[in-house]
Amino acid sequence: MMIVVAHLKVSGAFRALGAVAIEHAHAPFMLLVTVTLLTGVLSAFLVNDAICLVMAPIVVHVTRVINRNPVPYLIATATASNCGSVATVTGNPQNMVIGALSGISYPAFSAALAPVALLGLIAVIVIVRIVYRAEFERKTELSPEVYRGRMLPGQVLKAVVVCIGLAIAFFAGVPVAKAALVGGAILLVTRAIKPARIYREIDGPLLFMFAGLFIVVAGAEKTLLTPDIVASAKDLGLDDVWRLSGFTAVLSNIMSNVPAVLALRPFIPGLENPERAWLVVAMSSTLAGNFTLLGSVANLIIAEHARVSGTPLSLGAFFKVGLPLTLVTLLVGTGWLACFMPGQ
Repeated sequence: MMIVVAHLKVSGAFRALGAVAIEHAHAPFMLLVTVTLLTGVLSAFLVNDAICLVMAPIVVHVTRVINRNPVPYLIATATASNCGSVATVTGNPQNMVIGALSGISYPAFSAALAPVALLGLIAVIVIVRIVYRAEFERKTELSPEVYRGRMLPGQVLKAVVVCIGLAIAFFAGVPVAKAALVGGAILLVTRAIKPARIYREIDGPLLFMFAGLFIVVAGAEKTLLTPDIVASAKDLGLDDVWRLSGFTAVLSNIMSNVPAVLALRPFIPGLENPERAWLVVAMSSTLAGNFTLLGSVANLIIAEHARVSGTPLSLGAFFKVGLPLTLVTLLVGTGWLACFMPGQ
């Protein structure tokens, strides 16, 4: 998946798509809607962290050109990437882990959580609009000239075709790992871009971090998690959707979402409805990332780019949106799963 995303980025596809979409926004509120929906939809099918890397510089550039406050739009980008990524197995790293551990099919996962993602994106638009209402009450006619950079049409076409093929394969039931491996191989074998340029876009430390997390958690399972401790999940009441959702959200903010998912791994199979439990963990661990600026890697990517560009994003500014957004989306998402997949 990193190779596929790298080809889209290097070929200029992301930059061109963002430029076209934002150039057609004709008012500050329409810019907010465009940024939110574009970020959310792209994050649903590609890794949300990569989408933030692409969208952050575009948003900063546009807001500077039209003399707007970049903070609301950057917050919308970060939170929309988290909300949108809830929709699919390939939306974020923790969903990929859950897809591998649970065996839930791509279509079943999307059928359960895509509505939550859509409602989350609507919530982002509404809450950012309310919290930063002064920004959107100041009228401005948008006609920005967005820098598109160099685009390689042939490479863009090839990468888009591969992405469409991947989406079809995912929904057809092909295992995500196998489909992504084939897609990445096709792009590397039929390359017009030097492999070294693609490899520079791959986050090696992130891959090593995941490998290390699996090793640490596996060691903890073998040495610390006795059958009695695993059975205590029943005593914690994690069969209850609301309790599991709240527990996951708190755990994700304490130890980050991917470690939280791995820590919960031994307890889920023993619950009454493991498939529903995994979906709750996916939903809650992702949406909990909107609670604070430190809640997800996507947030940190946006914050770092904002800092480098001279428009720092403070913890307080993010929290004004993150607190109500997290509460609303968790309530809606948990309620949806409680109704969509009642206990068996």
